[in-house]
Amino acid sequence: MVKQTAKSPEFDFPFPDLDGKNILVTGGTGSFGRALVEKLLQCANLERLIIYSRDEQKQFDMAQKFNPDDHRCLRYFIGDVRDFNRLKRATVGVDYVVHAAALKHVPVAEYNPIEAINTNIIGAENVINAAIDNGVTRAIALSTDKAANPINLYGATKLCSDKLFVAANNLTGRQDTAFAVVRYGNVLGSRGSVVPLFRKMVAEGVDCLPITDPRMTRFWISLRQGVQFVLQCLNNVKGGEIFIPKIPSMKVVDMVEAIAPGYPTRIVGIRPGEKLHEIMVTVDDALNTLEFESCYMICPTSILKLKSAEFTFNGEGGRKVPEDFQYRSDLNSNWLSAEELTTLIGGAAVS
Repeated sequence: MVKQTAKSPEFDFPFPDLDGKNILVTGGTGSFGRALVEKLLQCANLERLIIYSRDEQKQFDMAQKFNPDDHRCLRYFIGDVRDFNRLKRATVGVDYVVHAAALKHVPVAEYNPIEAINTNIIGAENVINAAIDNGVTRAIALSTDKAANPINLYGATKLCSDKLFVAANNLTGRQDTAFAVVRYGNVLGSRGSVVPLFRKMVAEGVDCLPITDPRMTRFWISLRQGVQFVLQCLNNVKGGEIFIPKIPSMKVVDMVEAIAPGYPTRIVGIRPGEKLHEIMVTVDDALNTLEFESCYMICPTSILKLKSAEFTFNGEGGRKVPEDFQYRSDLNSNWLSAEELTTLIGGAAVS
């Protein structure tokens, strides 16, 4: 496939009508959670916005920027997604849940597998049951490209979480509760991502930057785009969808050159659990995948009440993708330039 540079979509969309609603964000003190909270405070007049997380220090730090005295809708709720009773209490009267809590670091999950299972799988099931018990209208789980054809435990646990959220639509009976998944790639500038890591290494004057493999490619999305896409999906949920944004790819070596032009590099080899290229729609998923202008949607096939549903996105009808289609970072037609990368991460390259 010919590689063409194309601008990253900004996902302009009608902001969902959330005035008077109650929203709970699990993992609300993480990079995505903070960006989502900021956007919601700017654009919606919420009744309650509940930040649910287990780290009191992060909640304290976040409250210095987003003060409940200035934003009366804010609630800082200490709790772990592993604790069903606490989640059930937190979701009382909640309209929408955005489930962003997870153990996300691949090496951490490999070394502590049962901890990743307890948080990413059991935690997802707890969110589902609490949402159903309390009549939540919509719940969206954040996923990852590593959940498609996973080769590491983190990806495997997120695949299980995705399956649980899709299947949860079979458990709601006549209740008006819908569950869906948003799957996207690496988030530029988030905590633990490679961009701030490389910038820190350059600032510290390391001899060279580590490159796993010069062929490696990844999907990239900014925090702002991720937040906008999740809110856009929240407006389009029927139940059981896996929403996947059309986002650009970039070679890791090109990303390093954009961040630190001319800086020495060293090939260190692919780490355990890493892929050369990431995939978000597999060939096996293609049979159930629709393409829209700004995204793909893997439609559910196991939800009886949605068998005849017509899935749309912002009023647009979807087009079936070819049976041999796969959405993979090295086969992408949308490639990120150095200038676009700089714009997305909101700063100039390190020199």
